[in-house]
Amino acid sequence: MKHIYKWDGHTHTHYCRHGADASVKEYVKRAMELGFERYSITEHPPLPDGYLQNVDVMNQLAMPYDELDRYVVEMAAIKQQFSREIDVRVGLEIDFLPGCEAYTRTLLAHVSHALDEILVSVHFLPGREGMRCIDLSPEDFMEGLVAHYGSVASVIHVYFDHVEAAISFASTLEIPVRMGHLALIEKFRDALPAFDDALVRARLTRLLPLIKAAGVGVDCNVAGFRKATCRRPYVPVWWMARALREEIPLVFGSDAHAPGDVGVDWAWFEQVIQGCEFDVSH
Repeated sequence: MKHIYKWDGHTHTHYCRHGADASVKEYVKRAMELGFERYSITEHPPLPDGYLQNVDVMNQLAMPYDELDRYVVEMAAIKQQFSREIDVRVGLEIDFLPGCEAYTRTLLAHVSHALDEILVSVHFLPGREGMRCIDLSPEDFMEGLVAHYGSVASVIHVYFDHVEAAISFASTLEIPVRMGHLALIEKFRDALPAFDDALVRARLTRLLPLIKAAGVGVDCNVAGFRKATCRRPYVPVWWMARALREEIPLVFGSDAHAPGDVGVDWAWFEQVIQGCEFDVSH
């Protein structure tokens, strides 16, 4: 049996307003209890002022800008504290924000000295009354996006168009990058009308050569297993097998928002990789 490097590459902290109010040490200690060799802290950074019209939702989804410096300092201290026991990596889960690329570059330049890696994800799409979060609730998805574009299929296309643009943007960044939860659009699939699996498969397939050419990795995010309206990972097994064949680095991501989420469904990821001919990249 080949050794699979035990790395949880997508986790959050108390800086996340929609996560648990637990210390980062609790998360890291949980990772150590489970035998993880590496642990990546990837918190949501601040969004541009006024990016979402709903201020309450915006405050829930990202830390204020005045907390960013404190975050990187605190995470660097955690990294140092546990350095002899586990490889802690400090990062961010940045959003691809079309039209605000300069904002993102400035933010990253400000803290790049403290970052080991970043995730680039798509959480927001243009919709009714401005930018809308795609994973807030099924009702908000229908009201803010499906009503705006006319069908779930149209929203799926727009989402993957943004993922493709995010891959292009990620390829220009100098910090090591993984693309976050590629199929997050499936979070509410079982609560939406006429969800088109064939369309999602076709659009995911189109991402393979783009990701390979961009030289970025992929977050094999298992949080979808924990969502009652999804019950599947945000990167399907068939896609993982093809990605490994193309030597695209794949990293397990629990997307932990509480210490108890750390490492959940690692056994599934390990089994998938064990069943593939190609090793996961470290």
